[in-house]
Amino acid sequence: MSKPPPEPSAAVRRIPVRSEIPEADRWDLTHLYPDDAAWEAAFAELQKHYPGVEQFRGKMAESPAPLLAALEFEKSIDQPLERLSTYASLRVSENAADPSFLEREARLQNLQTDIVERCSFMGPELMAVPDGEFHALASSPELAGWRTVLERLRRFKPHTLNEREERLLAMSSQPLAGHEETFSQLTNVDLKFGVITDSTGTPAELSLGSFSSFLVKPDRDLRRRAFHQFYAEFSDHKFTLASTLASSVRTDVFQAKARNHPSALAAALHRNNIPQTVYSNLVGTVRANLAPLYRYYQLRRRALGIDSIHHYDTYVPLVEQVATHLTFDEAIDRVIAAVHPLGGEYTRELEAGLRGRWCDRYESKGKRSGAFSSGCYGSPPYILMNYKPDVFADMFTLAHEAGHSMHTWYAQRNQTFQDHHYPIFLAEVASTFNEELLTHHLLGQTDDPSMRAHLLNRQIDDLRGTIYRQTMFAEFEKIIHERQEAGEALTLETITAVYRDLLAVYFGPDFTLDPELDLECLRIPHFYSAFYVYQYATGMSAAMALARQVLETGDANRYLGFLKSGGKQFPIDTLREAGVDMTSPAPVESALELFAKCVDELASLLGIDLDAPRTP
Repeated sequence: MSKPPPEPSAAVRRIPVRSEIPEADRWDLTHLYPDDAAWEAAFAELQKHYPGVEQFRGKMAESPAPLLAALEFEKSIDQPLERLSTYASLRVSENAADPSFLEREARLQNLQTDIVERCSFMGPELMAVPDGEFHALASSPELAGWRTVLERLRRFKPHTLNEREERLLAMSSQPLAGHEETFSQLTNVDLKFGVITDSTGTPAELSLGSFSSFLVKPDRDLRRRAFHQFYAEFSDHKFTLASTLASSVRTDVFQAKARNHPSALAAALHRNNIPQTVYSNLVGTVRANLAPLYRYYQLRRRALGIDSIHHYDTYVPLVEQVATHLTFDEAIDRVIAAVHPLGGEYTRELEAGLRGRWCDRYESKGKRSGAFSSGCYGSPPYILMNYKPDVFADMFTLAHEAGHSMHTWYAQRNQTFQDHHYPIFLAEVASTFNEELLTHHLLGQTDDPSMRAHLLNRQIDDLRGTIYRQTMFAEFEKIIHERQEAGEALTLETITAVYRDLLAVYFGPDFTLDPELDLECLRIPHFYSAFYVYQYATGMSAAMALARQVLETGDANRYLGFLKSGGKQFPIDTLREAGVDMTSPAPVESALELFAKCVDELASLLGIDLDAPRTP
């Protein structure tokens, strides 16, 4: 069994460098390329290959045969490019301070820009074909394998520019994305958060990765000091961070306008044909159900025995006596048991991957914070973790990323390259579905009231973090983009003022908001992928409905069909076939009803009467 890397002998518990992490605890990228030299060879081969796309200029729409040849040639570019990109990005994720990794990724970005520029004639050329001719062309038997791609492409006709304009947009894509790289380098490499000493005199390094570990500590003074020290570093760079975020928003608005979308939000939703009512339903439904959230904060305050509740009081478990120290392998055991309702193939393949080397398990110096799942067609679905045995939520993070990875695994085996890519809207369903199964499994394994209270506490916090918190983020994104579209200046003060107003709404009148929390909006990486985060909230709502369906019927076939579908259909249609209608507020309402019930049950288990008058 794999074990966490040993603690260093120095007085300060430092973050290990990558070479100190056992090989068995690191992902195995040789499935992508045997070594860096093989990547370089594939890079050079693609450099020679892609200019051949010019042979199709002016000929694509002549008949089905040349269009098929052009699409297959583009695929012969895209597939190796995806593999090159996956390897390069995973290597940067290992250590964002390694100049050779950064140099490789920069060269690849340059190549991607050149490829997009060289292929920029393809979209406009197809868009110029009259509707009747295009539909006849796309319906030909020879192009059956590309029908979905062509139908989706046609939807972009009103937003496709002429060849010269498309070329200019392609050339500008990399410079316009510079703010994201600046944010990543600043937060992952340059920011230094110092050392925190706990009540026993033991010092530990504070970092992006370790911050969450401090927030679950029972020592309130330690949590408070970690919170203020962490945000002090962000405060020292707040003008730079506000500038990068504002630049990202301006880029979103520019690109939406350039492509004739009415707004940046409309542009983001158009790709996957998501009705704007889905976004507005989410925000409206959550805002209408904030009372249970306020009730939970008062439960927290009373359970912790504190006069006022702060943000650094919102993550510490309320049931301290429940042991939450789990090795990585013990976490795997529980995740595999939880997904048993999905059948033998699912559990067998997932367990082999997790106990094999799909996963990069532990934090190391320069490694990207957080967690993600990433892969390419024909490769393992790799998982980045920064697993900490004392953070109970990390087991749920593992289940979450495993859901992404198995979605990828099934989609790759049941769809062609051009149809296997599922959109984020669906990805967040698969990941949170696994978390819901894990919660159900763990609740069913105990009759201990303390353990049940602990699991309910975690489920409440997961619902709070995924539906309430991500919806607040989604509303923030919508407002700052609308401000930019209205011609207002996005300065540090205007950005943080918007965020401060939302904090007041979502945390309620009885919550103490530290001024430093205004800066939280400057440290969220997802804000550099505009209108991404709302899909966590919609995804969890859909996932809970699907999990309830599987658990109540014992039939996982519709859900497995959802995983296998990849990107073959638009996501609203895929979910409707699986049994959930996300154009209705019902799935979100149902999830928030569960939240309210869990809060009341937890209060009962803890012996707290939330309806009793608050004593002065």
